[in-house]
Amino acid sequence: MTRYKAIIAYDGTQFSGFQRQSHQRTIQEEIEKTLLKLNSGREVLIQGAGRTDAGVHAYGQVIHFDLSNLRDLEKLRFALDTQTPDDIDVKKIEVVSDDFHCRYQKHTKTYEFLVDVGRPKNPMMRHYATHFPYPIDVSLIEEAIKDLEGTHDFTGFTAAGTSIENKVRTITTAKVSYDESRHFLTFVFTGNGFLYKQVRNMVGTLLKIGNKRMPVNQIQKIIASKDRHLAGPTAAPNGLYLKEISYED
Repeated sequence: MTRYKAIIAYDGTQFSGFQRQSHQRTIQEEIEKTLLKLNSGREVLIQGAGRTDAGVHAYGQVIHFDLSNLRDLEKLRFALDTQTPDDIDVKKIEVVSDDFHCRYQKHTKTYEFLVDVGRPKNPMMRHYATHFPYPIDVSLIEEAIKDLEGTHDFTGFTAAGTSIENKVRTITTAKVSYDESRHFLTFVFTGNGFLYKQVRNMVGTLLKIGNKRMPVNQIQKIIASKDRHLAGPTAAPNGLYLKEISYED
């Protein structure tokens, strides 16, 4: 068997998330359906580095899968890219070692979150940016977002019901920029892992801080207390992008 690693991008608007679900359209299902055809009707299971939710997009999701024989990489990439639906793009394929696992191999993830703060909103971006129609002070967000960097227990930013016990994660980059001409805020977070809905909960909190409905030191309070009730609402998924996954050598 030969193990392949692929970098894919997708528009998550019409998907119920990455992971296969019964009677739902998912990225995993669409790619496995195509691999079934390319592998002469023999089932191929894929593994994903991250299980993005319904409506979440990706520029650089990573998957791996096994095929029984060595294929020409560009021919395989082209076949996967052209035979999967138009809202999935297969950007790159390479051969990796048999013990490579895209989810468990040590890596960092970078997420981007786009917020449309224009009034009225940009209708062309309704599926690709979360709209926030309230007054906002970007300088308050710039000050507060720094408190997310470092190694912390992010229990206070986790969705209720998560089964993961260890909620300590390290965020190496947390920043925000504002495009005044387009009225877009862009949040970027890089870390060694993120909990279920963590990025969306952090963004929801930062937007409330920027709107002066929470104090600028609210991030510190949430981390110290581990209390989800102190954080802001979960931001809508349409502004979230899995931007990049980087593996250690």
